[in-house]
Amino acid sequence: TGRNARENIQKIVDECLHFVQNFDMEHDNLLFYGATGVGKTFLTHCIAKELLESAHSVIYFTSFDLFEVLSTATFGKKYAEDEVLQQHSAIFDCDLLIIDDLGTECLNSMKLSELFTILNTRLLNLNNKVTKTIISTNLNINNIFKNYEERIGSRIAGFYDIYYFFGDDLR
Repeated sequence: TGRNARENIQKIVDECLHFVQNFDMEHDNLLFYGATGVGKTFLTHCIAKELLESAHSVIYFTSFDLFEVLSTATFGKKYAEDEVLQQHSAIFDCDLLIIDDLGTECLNSMKLSELFTILNTRLLNLNNKVTKTIISTNLNINNIFKNYEERIGSRIAGFYDIYYFFGDDLR
């Protein structure tokens, strides 16, 4: 990047401030990737806080929890609590969906299909509402293409602003 870790994170923070300030006017999504402990999740929480304070709906899931909700809502509808069914619906309709730690879940074809459906539905904007997604992961874009279907990687590469986090583990 030609920047040290501090300069890099400052540039990313500046871009995220622009993302928040122009949330309703621009249609960008964000992918944060890099090593563990470099601030990806912290920054997603900062963005969520700012948007919640401006009356936007935000839902945060770890990838594991996201797929648990999807699985329960899909296969256990009969037994799913109203909260799970509301969460499932909100995944598609909230202003901002944050998927944290993508790549830590155990993958199968159902999860790949569900992830594609989420990303594609939110990109297509079927409800005529601005919906954005932030994904944080330890995987770079090449590994996303390798670990996930090409159609998922293609949508992320084509419709997400990608930011690389690096530096010392802050934890």
